[in-house]
Amino acid sequence: MIPPSAIEARFRGWMRPQPRTARHATGMLLAAVMAFASALSAAEPADVRRDLLEGDYASAIRAATIGVRDAPNEVEWPILLSESLLAIGRNAEADEAIRAALERDQQNIRLRWAAREVALANGRPEEAAERVQEIARLVRSRSWGYRAPVDLVVFGRVALLLGADPRDVLEKIYAPATKGDPKLRDVYLARGELALEKHDFVLAARAYEEGLEHLPADPDLHVGRARAYADGDREVALGSLQSALEINSRHVPAMLLLANHHIDAEAYAEAEKLLENIIAINPVQPDAWAYRAVIAHLRNDRISEQTARSRALSSWARNPRVDHLIGRKLSQKYRFAEGAAYQRRAREFDPEYLPAAAQLAQDLLRLGNDAEGWALAQRVHEHDEYDVEAFNLVTLQDTMKQYSSLTSEDFVVRMSSREIAIYGPRVMALLRRARQQLVEKYGVELARPTYVEIFADQKDFAVRTFGLPDVAGFLGVCFGQVVTANSPVTSATPVNWESVLWHEFCHVITLQMTRNKMPRWLSEGISVHEERQANPAWGMRLNPRYRQMIMDGELVPVGELSAAFLAPKSPEHLQFAYLQSSMVVDFIAGRFGHEALRGILHDLREGTAINDALARHTLPLAELEKDFKAYAIEQARQLAPKLDWEKPGEELLTGGLGGALLSWGRSRKDNFWAMRLEAQRHAEEKNWPEARRVLERLVELYPRQKGGEASYRPLVEAVAALGDTTAEERVLRQWVEVDDEAPDAYLRLMELAAAAEDWRTVAENAERYLAVNPLVAPPYRFQAQAAAATGDVSTAVVAWRTLLALDVLDATDAHFELARLLHGRGETAEARRHLLLALEETPRFREALQLLVKVNQAGTAAPPAPLPPTSPRQ
Repeated sequence: MIPPSAIEARFRGWMRPQPRTARHATGMLLAAVMAFASALSAAEPADVRRDLLEGDYASAIRAATIGVRDAPNEVEWPILLSESLLAIGRNAEADEAIRAALERDQQNIRLRWAAREVALANGRPEEAAERVQEIARLVRSRSWGYRAPVDLVVFGRVALLLGADPRDVLEKIYAPATKGDPKLRDVYLARGELALEKHDFVLAARAYEEGLEHLPADPDLHVGRARAYADGDREVALGSLQSALEINSRHVPAMLLLANHHIDAEAYAEAEKLLENIIAINPVQPDAWAYRAVIAHLRNDRISEQTARSRALSSWARNPRVDHLIGRKLSQKYRFAEGAAYQRRAREFDPEYLPAAAQLAQDLLRLGNDAEGWALAQRVHEHDEYDVEAFNLVTLQDTMKQYSSLTSEDFVVRMSSREIAIYGPRVMALLRRARQQLVEKYGVELARPTYVEIFADQKDFAVRTFGLPDVAGFLGVCFGQVVTANSPVTSATPVNWESVLWHEFCHVITLQMTRNKMPRWLSEGISVHEERQANPAWGMRLNPRYRQMIMDGELVPVGELSAAFLAPKSPEHLQFAYLQSSMVVDFIAGRFGHEALRGILHDLREGTAINDALARHTLPLAELEKDFKAYAIEQARQLAPKLDWEKPGEELLTGGLGGALLSWGRSRKDNFWAMRLEAQRHAEEKNWPEARRVLERLVELYPRQKGGEASYRPLVEAVAALGDTTAEERVLRQWVEVDDEAPDAYLRLMELAAAAEDWRTVAENAERYLAVNPLVAPPYRFQAQAAAATGDVSTAVVAWRTLLALDVLDATDAHFELARLLHGRGETAEARRHLLLALEETPRFREALQLLVKVNQAGTAAPPAPLPPTSPRQ
């Protein structure tokens, strides 16, 4: 560029004062000078790229237009011009600009890649495919001319479209491009897009974050990072979107992803505002119109849905992504049948469009259509062996081929062969009981059968449920007619699997009753509510922390409850969302009756919006939220109301059990926190009488506390240390009535009750234990003893057989006791077999030898009377 001083010197003569008659000519000359100076100081491509990234599309178009005019051989200008025009929906103009550039340049592959994008935007996929072939031919003919990093990225993208191995592209093309130009945005975008396409979100995040280290002001990289975290850490994803929008408040990809988040949160009004803003920027943006179609579908507005879909297809009439996106969002709303229908439409447009095939496979599996679903997943994997979700699914299918099934008219239960032999019948019995109670209660007719799959490996559960193995934190999931759950063996802490299955089967009821047209908060709230209705010890309940959250004003408005499940502040806030949802259902059922709840579900089935359904059967939303808040606060106040709930300040708590904290506690009568700390101090000092005194007072004032922080466990420890077995049994009996996940309490109570021959208590607590962990021996031994002692031979036989199925190390007594019972009811051959197995392990087992003689002598005679229980062999 010529510096301003030189320009001034060159035209100094023209700047002398002129006579009036010469002013017109001088004005023209000055205009020419200004135009020349303007051209000389025209923006550089990097400046225009910055305008484009910052959302100043008009400036970018003006500058790129000047660049094309004044430097027609500079390939950056038509690329920037076409991208800027596409950003605001001027697709036809972008087409004209790129065609003119192609006529001038016969060799540039970046220009041809841009032409591909323009062709797709204008609905010409065949031309786009030809551009790919054209690039491939150019690279084959003169590969030495395309070794610049920016060209390598284009070549890598083309290679992938033509079926190249993704790993080879990453390592042999994108890696050298990254090394050659670490500040090249295109390479990070290409790497991230490839990883996202293969559902490798960790690799995608790494690519975008690497790019942001060099290009922190690039909104496209921020949005890519948000996409990588969207399904794993929404807080990070939302932070990345915020960063993108701070750089460019008109960044359409960021706005689209944020609208997607609002749709997930059922915040449809907020989503619509964003979509309006997007359409104001780009009136033909297909994803924006597809999202509008989704919202219209969820509102049961079929006319608006079809209108929005038509607008989404206005630029490309057979764009498979439109129907795929609509269907994917509907499936995320558990509308799998409707989602699958949209995926089929997408595949009609393009049978080779893999995202639609992959989503359809998932939808079919979630609808219980296994044959077609597994076959389609296999085809996706064969076409793209690097797709993580497809690979996971076909691997899981191989695992599930080894599973066994229990089948009835109403249920198909699939489990590992070992586990189904151990507690499969218990699963089936629980499901039958749940179906009998809940179908009648809700007046619903269910599709048959319900499929229940229980996985002995948490990663298998996650793949079946989410497509990826590293999704933790879920015990079970219901899709409507298909339930998936983790086996008890997968849990590091006690979990009541019966409560989990009851919860999930309640989802079967409500999802089918509403045709999956219900907000998440209501679905979860009813399931937790029904857990507590089935068994007072089941389900979540208020605890000190949740009480504090309510009193501190952390209740979420009912209209926003579904959003609380998406991006909670912490895992504790997620659990609180479940609890609060169940409290809303408790409030509705308690104040307006169960029929109001059924009425709401019926209205949802017919397409009524949730707020309208609530207003029809309860109160308008604003009044409902107000009255529920008062109800929740009152419930919090009634939690152990005689306790003082004032919490010590953080400075006291962080100071440990020092004098200041103890002094604070002594000044407050029956303070929950002070009493806990005092009991803890006494227990650490082994001062069991004082620990017992404080803990008994805590249990007296707060008898229904359950979980790890309840006072029962340390109280049992204290009275046991004092040798007071009577008190220990009394506390254990209180504890097991309120806590459904305390197997150590059930076991100890069985021991005490068996010693006292209180077989009813033994049987009850064996059942409680098996509801938590049916894969260990102790509860079956106690159950068998109690059943035999009370004459329940059938239960005793089942218990001993189940114990043997566990492959316990010392099975001699189990074989012997089972043989006694079988002999008693005339099953001589089976009794003999078990006696021989007992003697094989312990040849000198006297009682077994004696019984074997009797069994052999029995022959065809009438079966002898049942033998009384005996003690285990010596």
